[in-house]
Amino acid sequence: MDHAELTTEQVLKRDIPWEQYMTTKLITGTCLQLLRRYDKRSETYRSQLLDDDGPAYVQMFVGILRDIFKEETVEYVLALVDELLTANPKRARLFHDTSLVDKDVYEPFLRLLWKGNWFIQEKSCKILGLIVSARTKPQGTVANGEASNSKSKITTIDDVLKGLVEWLCAQLKKPSHPSRGIPTAISCLATLLKEPVVRSSFVQADGVKLLVPLISPASTQQSMQLLYETCLCVWLLSYYEPAIEYLATSRTLPRLIEVIRSSTKEKVVRVVVLTLRNLLSKGTFGAQMVDLGLPQIVQSLKAQAWSDEDLLEGLNQLEESLKDNIKKLSSFDKYKQEVLLGHLDWSPMHKDAIFWRENITNFEENDFQILRVLITILDTSSDPRALAVACFDISQFVQHHPAGRIIVTDLKAKERVMKLMNHENAEVTKNALLCIQRLFLGAKYASFLQA
Repeated sequence: MDHAELTTEQVLKRDIPWEQYMTTKLITGTCLQLLRRYDKRSETYRSQLLDDDGPAYVQMFVGILRDIFKEETVEYVLALVDELLTANPKRARLFHDTSLVDKDVYEPFLRLLWKGNWFIQEKSCKILGLIVSARTKPQGTVANGEASNSKSKITTIDDVLKGLVEWLCAQLKKPSHPSRGIPTAISCLATLLKEPVVRSSFVQADGVKLLVPLISPASTQQSMQLLYETCLCVWLLSYYEPAIEYLATSRTLPRLIEVIRSSTKEKVVRVVVLTLRNLLSKGTFGAQMVDLGLPQIVQSLKAQAWSDEDLLEGLNQLEESLKDNIKKLSSFDKYKQEVLLGHLDWSPMHKDAIFWRENITNFEENDFQILRVLITILDTSSDPRALAVACFDISQFVQHHPAGRIIVTDLKAKERVMKLMNHENAEVTKNALLCIQRLFLGAKYASFLQA
């Protein structure tokens, strides 16, 4: 049997020789009694046993995993623990019972993450995630693994969380299972990133960049769930300043916006909208969102019939914040962003004579960087609208800058514009012609050539 394809049901059909383990003193007589009561019984019966004496069974399972290394037995006990937690996730609290405060309930699962086959790794990850999440956060009292006066070294919660993050990052880089490794890691992260220490460890492990490739529109149910949980991770990280720095220097924002542009799944759209709302006020995110067309996308989303109140509220807040952000941006800042991203369109400033008069000297920044980018767009863009606007803007520069004609000619723009006079698009040829006329006639006659 391929361990990667083992199921809990298949594993639980095994008969484990518990009596032999007692004979070889790997388990105690008490442990054997508990196993005889529990193993191969109905769910209702086992449920009653756990209600009556849950911590004793937890201690028994942890003890077996600590002392017995035979793979089939380890798989079996993990399957039993997974089964009891799947039936009722609240049972994870049993691992934090006060009677177990000096027991190292984490160590076997943490060790098995690295030592076992895929079935063992996956179950250990799932179980650890549930146990960690179920603990009571310490407020003066001692919780399992938090602190102890025990002389033996007990795995602390920080040890567990850091070890888990290390394993999860390893899965994202090189999954142990081709189809389940990454979804398992992301699902666990979506729960654990609520913990401040996990956010810190994840950022220090350079984990943020591992999430970015997973943010892309989904087609199947499985990929939709993976996308949702990935976006949930990014949302949790958007509350943590060091993570925001990583998000700002990656392609996270364009990918998030592409997801909400194309997704119809309400829970995915909601978590992305709430993430964008968190990021909008940070650094240059607001300006980038405007440049990437988010205001128009929000308008489109608001017109759809969503039932989720958090989503509707998030869209309203995002819309208002974007409006405020647009007001704060100077007109030249907005123009600069538009040109640098190559997203040229007929926004009002292009044909606004006041804009050109007031900002013409700004074009001299960084050795005429913006003008050079406009000229590059003539060579590289296949979008007729961008080509037309670039030609028009170059003609505006020629008209309004005292040395515009000389500068544009020196930058070899004339040849590029002339090529576009034969373009198949009428809007491109019209503005290319206007630009050439201004270049040949100069600013003195510009007033006769207004489009």
